[in-house]
Amino acid sequence: MNRHHWWRDAVIYQVYVRSFLDSTGDGIGDLAGVRAGLPYLKKLGVDGIWLSPFYPSPQHDHGYDVADYCGVDPLFGDLAEFDLLMAAAHRLGIKVLLDIVPNHCSGEHPWFREALAGAPGSPARARFHFADGRGPDGAEPPNNWHAMFGGPAWTRVGDGQWYLHMFTPEQPDWNWRNPEVATEFDRILRFWLDRGVDGFRIDVAAGLYKHPELPDSDDPEADARTRDSVNPLAWNQPEVHEVWRHWRSLCEEYTERDGRERLLVGEVSVPTARDNALYVRPDELHQAFFFDLLGAPWDADAFRKVISEAMADIAGTGSTVTWVLNNHDQVRTVTRYGEPAPEGSGLGAARARAAALLMLALPGAAYIYQGEELGLPEVVDLPDDVLTDPIFRRTGSRARIRDGCRVPLPWSGQASPFGFTSGVDGVKPWLPQPEYFAEYATDRALADTRSFWHLYRDGLQLRSGLPQLGEGTLRWLDTQPGVLAFTRGDGLVCAVNFGTAPTPAPVSGTPLLASGPCPAGVLPGATAAWWLSDL
Repeated sequence: MNRHHWWRDAVIYQVYVRSFLDSTGDGIGDLAGVRAGLPYLKKLGVDGIWLSPFYPSPQHDHGYDVADYCGVDPLFGDLAEFDLLMAAAHRLGIKVLLDIVPNHCSGEHPWFREALAGAPGSPARARFHFADGRGPDGAEPPNNWHAMFGGPAWTRVGDGQWYLHMFTPEQPDWNWRNPEVATEFDRILRFWLDRGVDGFRIDVAAGLYKHPELPDSDDPEADARTRDSVNPLAWNQPEVHEVWRHWRSLCEEYTERDGRERLLVGEVSVPTARDNALYVRPDELHQAFFFDLLGAPWDADAFRKVISEAMADIAGTGSTVTWVLNNHDQVRTVTRYGEPAPEGSGLGAARARAAALLMLALPGAAYIYQGEELGLPEVVDLPDDVLTDPIFRRTGSRARIRDGCRVPLPWSGQASPFGFTSGVDGVKPWLPQPEYFAEYATDRALADTRSFWHLYRDGLQLRSGLPQLGEGTLRWLDTQPGVLAFTRGDGLVCAVNFGTAPTPAPVSGTPLLASGPCPAGVLPGATAAWWLSDL
């Protein structure tokens, strides 16, 4: 069968559903809002969307605590609305990926309730990680692991046993050594594949299997120090690869029926690009997010190093690299690259624009987090009483909280709710929007040809129209210090000036596209540009 591997160079837009667009006026985005926003995304030029979890959930971690994997939480609509969204997206040629959460579920999932009601050693408890505690009366956790969101990774139940949760106590970890768990997820995947989805983004894809003996960690605090750190005893166990081989075969089964490829893209937090490459071997995941670019400091040598490693190790498997600059767990790019000013003006915005053009010029696939195309900054001044991130609730610290990148999008107008919600009966967005969001509203961005939105749109149009871009290879060029430059295919050059002072451009002539004013022969500071050249 002659297939077009659409995913290899696709650009996917991450929709954080509760913050995208509210159709009902309750202050929370929903599936009907996503459907209403599809023409906007079509105009932007993305190939597909990834929907954050919308399943029934008590929302302790905004849907990443799933109580029913085959339904829609009433907050977001129902299955009928989901089917309407699928149909509308496919009419526009937009693929739809769902966020699947196989590492853990909600404490309100029927199987976990059954486990709590069961006895130690019961089949119901075997679906999770229940264990006796240590010490004379079992009052100490079974091991010293720390949870990713703070505190111990174990919670004790009434009969004295403990259960494992690598995130919050409301998110018990599945025991993937129990075959019932694998069988249940087969049922879940088929449920959504039968409804026409184009694939899945897999949460915590390296974390399903734990060391069978659940031993102590040598450095438990380091294992939980950052969101992207990994406990080698609870992450990246070798058995996890068998899950992805099986899921890949299941997707191939559907592809053989109708010729439509279904995509598996994993959230794989592992130490090196070489480790990442193990997840995208030809019979495993199609893609795995490459987070090293997101984590690189604004430095030409650092960017060149992580790009080169990804191209050597990941692309070497036959897959393509999956580039990301942001997502719902990270500080927004404008703020991350810029000054402390919450408005994100100046250097941070210029660097974020340049980084966007760089990412879109790299070989492989790219994922864009909603609002990045508007240049939204992180909202850093949310008061404590509105914060919802479980990290804040469990640690009391604002150091790693994620609410600031999840504030609802501004669509129009001069004051909150900026078209996000109708605001009936005084209902406000679930997180407050700052006044300065007026400068970033979608209607204003579309009207201003100098906006972030037009830069993304123009980059996506060129990417889809130029054969040099998308899948392929790159060749580095010799440049001035602080400048990164490479060629793509036959005659496209991308260069980024990581410094603040202008430098000679690597090629002559007016750029095809630039992230800021860029006269011929010059590459200003914090600027990226594309040229067509015979280099």
